[in-house]
Amino acid sequence: MPRLYCELPLGSDRVLSLPAGAARHVQVLRLQPGDALTLFDGRGGEYEARVEHMGRQEVRVRVGQHQPIEREAPTAVHLVTGMPANDRMDWLVEKATELGVQRLTPLMTERSVLRLQGERAEKKLAHWQSVVVAASEQCGRNRLMVVDPVQTLSQWLQAKPISTPEQFQGVLSLSAAARSLGAIQAHQPATTAWLLVSGPEGGLSAEEESRLTEHGLTPVSLGTRVLRAETAALAAVMRLVVP
Repeated sequence: MPRLYCELPLGSDRVLSLPAGAARHVQVLRLQPGDALTLFDGRGGEYEARVEHMGRQEVRVRVGQHQPIEREAPTAVHLVTGMPANDRMDWLVEKATELGVQRLTPLMTERSVLRLQGERAEKKLAHWQSVVVAASEQCGRNRLMVVDPVQTLSQWLQAKPISTPEQFQGVLSLSAAARSLGAIQAHQPATTAWLLVSGPEGGLSAEEESRLTEHGLTPVSLGTRVLRAETAALAAVMRLVVP
């Protein structure tokens, strides 16, 4: 059964016209009046629905019963990542959504190839949000991963959330002093939330990593092999969210 994100607030026994994106999806699928689909609005759970009207300009559906289904990861993860170039960032956003990351913050760092500002940054953010929607429709998530606006490392550090006992804050590192993520995880309560910073191609500079540790982040290791930027970020997430 098709699953579609509807940005409008949903409610049982309502008839509504689908927003343009969802309506186009229904039209492409060639659904007909009476056909069933599943809708979610990102606020939790999902709704049964049926097509009532198919037109060139409007698609109307009747919203049915709410199903309190959640498919969120058991561990809350906020991924802060130096943006990899080209389509690798799209891939990272998609897979982070599928794995259950709650929040993703794209960073411009010293070695970042991708540089985004102004209108270009706004367009990229809108594009990544559409990637999140498509990935959520596919994987079954009923809550959308938050993607923050692109910012520099300095901007992020100024607004960085304060470290608390309930949240572990770490930075992926190849430093000899870095601690194994698995060993750290083994000594954390199951309810711990995680904030992880990962670098772009070429990694974070020594100065950037030093600034992060000065702000309370712990250097974290994934092993002796040097992973691609997007691989390292997702490998860390997998370690945290998969039971």
